[in-house]
Amino acid sequence: MDATRKLVNGTPSPTTSRGSVAAHPTTVIVTPFVIATAPPPLSVRPGHGHTTSLDAHPDGPRAGPSSCGAPLRAASWGRPQTPGRRTVAPGPQPHRPALVRLVVIGLVGGLMAGLFGVGGGLLMVPLLITFAGLDQRRAAAASLLAIVPTSVVGATGYALRGEVDVPVAALVAVGGVVGAHLGARLMRVLPRPWLRWMFITLLVAVAAYMAFVEPARGTQIDLTPGSGAGLLATGVVMGVTAGLFGVGGGLITVPALIVLFGAGDLVAKGTSLLVIVPTAIAGTWANHRGGQLDVRTGLVVGGCGTLASFGGVELAFLVPAHLSGVLFAALVMTSAVQLTIRTLRRRRRG
Repeated sequence: MDATRKLVNGTPSPTTSRGSVAAHPTTVIVTPFVIATAPPPLSVRPGHGHTTSLDAHPDGPRAGPSSCGAPLRAASWGRPQTPGRRTVAPGPQPHRPALVRLVVIGLVGGLMAGLFGVGGGLLMVPLLITFAGLDQRRAAAASLLAIVPTSVVGATGYALRGEVDVPVAALVAVGGVVGAHLGARLMRVLPRPWLRWMFITLLVAVAAYMAFVEPARGTQIDLTPGSGAGLLATGVVMGVTAGLFGVGGGLITVPALIVLFGAGDLVAKGTSLLVIVPTAIAGTWANHRGGQLDVRTGLVVGGCGTLASFGGVELAFLVPAHLSGVLFAALVMTSAVQLTIRTLRRRRRG
């Protein structure tokens, strides 16, 4: 005896006695264990590879496409099903950038970090957006995670050669923490377009100075009450600019230590990398708690950046001081151009 009886087009079969049937075409499948309903089959043209009825399959009834395009959930034996219930399509999977691209981005960022004493985010963030397909926030968060091991290795390489000033780094780092909080407050009250143009002008002036003035090598910073206060202020400016414009760290610390305090370029770079470490750790933790951190991307980029950072430190000691200044000036100008483009785009939007 066939355990499956059908009720089609609203006409009850002689064996069906319970319930009422809707007037529109509906298919009801009755089995010894479960009763399930399905919407009417789709009207399709023949020859397009679609099943037009539930019993078209040679092995018996099976769920076909629903009226909204989603497949029906198959009936479970021995468990009642809700009439008209449909499965929910899974949401989009998180984007996973190609491993080769992440490796290249990490190598470029790590080389720059070791050579210039900066975190590497200046290049990592736009590269992660352009070539890895991340949005601005996730790219910045992954870059910040990558900066942690890269800066640690870079600072270690400079320290092994006596080119890191730990007390100076501590003062700048303390000022940076204060500046980060101050920048968050200023962001709410100050007109940022004017601040952006002022900061861009400052970057251009720093680039010009670094391009035409050769920094001395082997000079240290003499700590006095005045220089200590100036270092704290440098850290505050670094934190404020990072909070307002997304640019800070070595891009501010290195030229400030050279221009304002007379430090050698190698000492300024090594000290800057040490300053970046606690700032990057704090920012990474905040991004992790906010759910913006792509750990896989950050670790891959950071691991490759760590390897390249060794080479960057070696290059920093091989490149002459004047050429090093010119290259750093080009880096600062790149940042100024990026900020200019962002400012003009926001101005056009409104």
